Amino acid sequence: MNSTLLIESLGAVVVGVLVALAIRAGYFLRISAYWAEMMEEMRKCTWPTWDELIGSTVLVVVSGGIVGGFTVGVDYICSNIIKAII
Repeated sequence: MNSTLLIESLGAVVVGVLVALAIRAGYFLRISAYWAEMMEEMRKCTWPTWDELIGSTVLVVVSGGIVGGFTVGVDYICSNIIKAII
């Protein structure tokens, strides 16, 4: 019981020292500045309309099907060629 309290207290002290060092080094200020810059850039973004989103989704699904079909076809042909050689 006593050793558990000692370990927990030591852990709390270590965490406190690490946080103090991070504050002193300015890490939290850098994170805050990064967040503010990121939010500013997100305000500049334009989001797609519903029709653009549907069109893009259809394009991705169709392209994926074409690439998948091509891959299956090439695999089938190559495996038959290898079987014929062996």
